Amino acid sequence: MKKQVYNPFLPLYEYIPDGEPHVFGNRVYLYGSHDREGGHTFCMEDYVVYSAPINNLTDWKYEGVSYRANQDPDYSEFPYMYAPDVVQGNDGNFYLYYCMAGEYGIGGYKRPISVAVSQYPAGPFEYLDHIHFDDDSIMKKYVCFDPAVINDNGTIRIYYGTRYDFEEREDFDQNEEYIKQEMEMFGKTKEEILSYRSRRESCISGNPNDSDSVMGPVMAVLCDDMVTIKEEPHHIIPYKVKGTSFEAHPFFEGASMRKINDTYYFIYSSWQNHELCYATSVYPDHDFVFRGTIVSNGDVGFQGRTNDKKVAMTGTTHGSIELINGQWYVFYHRLTHKSDYSRQSCAEKISIDENGSISQVEITSCGLNEGPLAARVGMHYPAVIACNLTNGHMPHGSNSIYQIEFPNVTNKGDERFIAEIEDGTFIGYKYFSFAQVDSIGVVARIESEENKVVYDGPLRVDVRCMDDQPVVKENESEEYKASVLEIRLEENGPTIGEIAIGNEVEWTEYKTTISVPDGEHALFFVYHGSEKIQLKEVFF
Repeated sequence: MKKQVYNPFLPLYEYIPDGEPHVFGNRVYLYGSHDREGGHTFCMEDYVVYSAPINNLTDWKYEGVSYRANQDPDYSEFPYMYAPDVVQGNDGNFYLYYCMAGEYGIGGYKRPISVAVSQYPAGPFEYLDHIHFDDDSIMKKYVCFDPAVINDNGTIRIYYGTRYDFEEREDFDQNEEYIKQEMEMFGKTKEEILSYRSRRESCISGNPNDSDSVMGPVMAVLCDDMVTIKEEPHHIIPYKVKGTSFEAHPFFEGASMRKINDTYYFIYSSWQNHELCYATSVYPDHDFVFRGTIVSNGDVGFQGRTNDKKVAMTGTTHGSIELINGQWYVFYHRLTHKSDYSRQSCAEKISIDENGSISQVEITSCGLNEGPLAARVGMHYPAVIACNLTNGHMPHGSNSIYQIEFPNVTNKGDERFIAEIEDGTFIGYKYFSFAQVDSIGVVARIESEENKVVYDGPLRVDVRCMDDQPVVKENESEEYKASVLEIRLEENGPTIGEIAIGNEVEWTEYKTTISVPDGEHALFFVYHGSEKIQLKEVFF
């Protein structure tokens, strides 16, 4: 049978979030941050690159370490490299743009944008310089964060920035605390912050009442040397979004730009923090209009799904779109390990219709595969490719790591599995192509004190997650319930069978005879039982 690919599409030990996919020649290259499996903060590893032939997205190749954090001159104080992007310059070389930060991103909003260069798209890259003005002074205008770069028919455009809502609050001018928070967050003086507010962006927004701000997405043009500012940065959309098309989905971070025919597509992570949104304009630096959400890592918004019904733990997402061998895809990431610090690359097919619209796509297990994953007798799949994993009250994990128990993808050594599966946990796989399947099985075990995953690193819950905390589930009854996985083919459909799980604390195969109609179906398990279980494989 032809090789398949599923989400996450890289090896299960690999954690590359903030994905920027680019086609160079006949291969697609994935650039991104690099989290540590079970790490305690963002981006703890050096950059690595994976690539695949554009005509075979099942064949991802590890290209090796492309750039080391200690190559940056600020490494000793800021040891972590954040979301990068790569572009081919007019000289044929490849240029890597990134920013440095400390624990939990502290200091990341105060740093300049660094540049490295290589003759090859996969590197290795060598440090080149910080982006600077033509007088050699380092460029730190606005907030230099999450850079993205395009070569627009010979014009090198860089996009970056972040946005908080301090200055849109009604009492901003009377609240000195907001100014202090901005000063601390962005490393700027009060005079600098207020100087931005005194500028006008009417040339960009068309509204003379729109004030500028140190925050928001901006664009600058670089010289052909790829490090010198040619045209100074300015907002591509106004900072103030109230009353605009961006009001419900404001820009937060993760700027990315694509040009499709004569239209610019601005892809970004919204303030909701779990979704990639997009806006379009016929200009590269103004007149952008919000168009919609492309993907949410909790399927929030897909077919009207609300946040309280999210299908998985949500948290930061960052990515972009790319045309690969005639098909458009969106690349994003999911959360594991009950944290925002162990994120894995995922991708979905998208469609761009005649008027340029992209409909929101659901998160799936099959992702880059040519179609549904094959469900055939004797085939095994890792349980962790579940695209739906919820106990009905999953948390949001923005810049956070939790200790409270809830279902999660995790690891113990080289074993990767779903842990802390409690009564009522819903586990889903989309989609399988079933053919002559007469049984469904799992490799599972009872969770015990000996085999449970115990995290002993620092814990952190961001203030933005306080309203979306995990819920401690109380035992409704002391009566013992045997462990059973209910099987469904539809999220709210009937039960078509059950798999009884024994009391083994070692990995054990359990299966049930079942009649599944041939064709494409989702596969859902709903767990019932007094004991928590762990799930390692699903097989047919």
